[in-house]
Amino acid sequence: MNVRAIDKFHKTRLGFLIFGLVELGLGLVLANLAIPSGDWWEWLLALIFFVGFLQNFGRMIVGHK
Repeated sequence: MNVRAIDKFHKTRLGFLIFGLVELGLGLVLANLAIPSGDWWEWLLALIFFVGFLQNFGRMIVGHK
């Protein structure tokens, strides 16, 4: 699969759902690692993945332009 095919898939409702769930999962894993360690970079990455999750789910619900 090339980059264009992945980008084309990502812009579908199913693509937004899958990418959003993956980002949510990564964000939760990083947040669980950050809680006991307190490392700022883990918190930052968890926040970035959570924002990506919100963007993907928003685009899935509203639609992509």
